[in-house]
Amino acid sequence: MAEPVTTTTNDGATAALPMRDGSITIAALIDHYMAQYAGRDCTRVQRLGWWARQIGAHRLDEVTDDHLHIALETLADRSARYYAGKDADGQPIYRAKRKPMAPATVNRYAASISAVFTWSIRKRVAPKGWDHPGRRIERKPENNDRTRFLSDDERVRLLAACKASKWPRLYLIVLLALTTGARKGELLGLRWCDVDLARQLVHVGRTKNGDPKALPLVPAVVAELERFKPERQGPELVFGKAKAPTLPYAFEGRWHEAMRAAKLRDFCFHALRHSCASLLAQNGATLLEIGDLLGHRQIAMTKRYSHLAAGHRTALVNRVLGDLR
Repeated sequence: MAEPVTTTTNDGATAALPMRDGSITIAALIDHYMAQYAGRDCTRVQRLGWWARQIGAHRLDEVTDDHLHIALETLADRSARYYAGKDADGQPIYRAKRKPMAPATVNRYAASISAVFTWSIRKRVAPKGWDHPGRRIERKPENNDRTRFLSDDERVRLLAACKASKWPRLYLIVLLALTTGARKGELLGLRWCDVDLARQLVHVGRTKNGDPKALPLVPAVVAELERFKPERQGPELVFGKAKAPTLPYAFEGRWHEAMRAAKLRDFCFHALRHSCASLLAQNGATLLEIGDLLGHRQIAMTKRYSHLAAGHRTALVNRVLGDLR
């Protein structure tokens, strides 16, 4: 007889999962999934919490793609929101943006619940032959044609505004994003024990693609890290809360303040990653080099910056082939 599938919760307790039994509710399944989740996606909790509110009362064996479709269409119709900290009772505060939910964001929500269903199949929780409902959900088209990045003047204004922020580490996290191309989730998950100031590297574990990743540090970033470095570089987050250093600080409010002070429009934190790539492309980096730094598995992801590297390609062709007659 097969051993029952178990997970270990955050408090160390062991909980058994039903074996090949679809009676488990989606809310309970999400709890088990998050108890063993070892990734660094800090949005996973929030997105799966949303799913628990939408379909959490349903049993696993009764959820269909229709449930997912209706939930995702409802999500797509609402305004985008951002996390703005907690209220006096410790409840999360979400503020509405002035634009609808981006298709890419809706796709991330769909991917999060699909990951739970895939996990339930792999752990033999789902009944044999169970039909994965996430596999019949079409991804919304994402418009990546226009890549927003900072001009030189915008970059100067933004960094100046970050230096003046009430959160003293805003300049550091923005400078890290701008000089490494790291994703927001990677930076918020960065621990002091991952920082190697002697070698001027930070290790961000694995990218969202699952590949090991180490990021080089420029001198200005090293100097900023030295300012905040604790006596012992342990598991505390570099960008953690003051009173709970193992939890990420919700800096979105300070980020938006800096954006307003710098008079930036149509710009988001992820666009710092694009700005890093554009600076590299305009200064002679090849697409392979840019893709390696950003952690792209496919060159197609990096080709959006190819027009910025046109001058470098022209110089390369002239240097190698210019004397041919």
